[in-house]
This record gives sequence, structure tokens and C-alpha cells, in this order.
Amino acid sequence: MGFLTKKIVHFIITASFLTGLAGWTMAQETASSTPGAERIEKAIQAIKELAELPAPEESFPPWLFQKSEGIAVFPGVIKAAYGIGGQYGRGILMIKNDKGNWSRPVFATLVGGSLGFQIGVQKTDIILVFKTRKSVENIAAGKLTLGADISVAAGPVGRQAEAATDLDMEAEIYSYSKSKGLFAGVSIKGGSIQIDPDANSAFYGRDSVTVLDIFSGRGLKTPEIVDRLRETLEKYTKAAK
Repeated sequence: MGFLTKKIVHFIITASFLTGLAGWTMAQETASSTPGAERIEKAIQAIKELAELPAPEESFPPWLFQKSEGIAVFPGVIKAAYGIGGQYGRGILMIKNDKGNWSRPVFATLVGGSLGFQIGVQKTDIILVFKTRKSVENIAAGKLTLGADISVAAGPVGRQAEAATDLDMEAEIYSYSKSKGLFAGVSIKGGSIQIDPDANSAFYGRDSVTVLDIFSGRGLKTPEIVDRLRETLEKYTKAAK
């Protein structure tokens, strides 16, 4: 079997795995009493773990929450690799309004692939911190590819974070991934973030609800878990001031 043929076969295997995983994940979430509630619960836990890292030399800079314009949380992202790797995750996206308060969550998916020769499956939490409003608006328009449509870099941690207090790095998005119980900056270039319209409609109980509807909150009934999510982010945002 030629090298190119092996690559194609490996890609098909990984793509099939991720497709099956996506279907299984949606079935699990649909079985929940409130569609999307479990995803938000896991996002709350991921944010808490990121903001309360115990090791100073590997800690997340809390001021990044205060200076950010938005955040995306993808808990339990599955990374699979068999010759050619792939990743799939379902999460949420939030922005700050003009008063600095956090919006209601928009449901989104993270899909991406990367060349590699590792074999195995890994599950991790991924958090993206958006430096500019433009970076969030690009996602709201539909689909965004990290590293192609917009710049993304591994987020600063520890001493590196202290040196970047002016946030003058060029990247518009900073990415973090949980590994061995701790978060660290990670490169996920090539990943695609897409709005999940079916999940948004199911959670907010309105057909064809738009991203702008959710961000503004116009006429939406908000489940209690959303209040807890926003309170969690507000807590760490205010603590950083």
C-alpha cells in the first residue's frame, strides 16, 4: 500500500470515528432533561478549574478574563489520531456587552484535524479567550477557522503571562487546554468553530433563534443554569479588576 493510500485510509478511519462520536454525543445530550444543560454544567466546571489553578508557574492570568471580549468553552473535546488526527467537541460561546456583562451562551461545535503519526484517543477541555470583538463577530457570522480566518496562539501562563500584562501580543484568540489536571497554552490551528443552530433552538425553545437574539437576550426564557454560568464568569472577571 502506497504512502498516499495509507494516509487516505487513516483519514477515513479517523473521520468515521469522529462522525460516530458526534452522533453519540448528541444522543447523550438529547437524553438530558434540559437539552444543553449538561454542556453548560461542564463548561462551568472547566472555567472554575482554569481560573483556580494551584500552581503559580503554570497559572492562567485572571486579568485575561477582564480584558477579553468573549470566551468559548469546549469541555471534553475528543482528540483521535490514527496517522491523521482529528478532534470534535461541543461547547458554548459568550461575549461581553457594552457594559462589560456576559451574554447568554450560544451553542457551538469545534471540529479540526492535524497531521501526525501518534495513535490514540485523548479527551481534554479547551478554552478560547477572545481578545477582540471582531474575533467573536466572525464566529457569529457562521463558521471560523482558527489560524486561517483569524490569528490564534497558545495562551500565556505563569511568568509568560506576567510579561504579557499589556496584552500586546498579535494573536486575536488565546487557547488553553487541560492536560494532567492543569491548563496550559496550546496551539489548535486549523480547528473550525461553527454555530450549532439545532442546540440553540432546543435550549431556548424557539425555532430559528439567531446568535444576535441570544447575545441580546431579546424575548428569551433563560434556564437557571445560564444564570449560574454568567455568575461564574462575572465572579472571575470582577476578581481580576
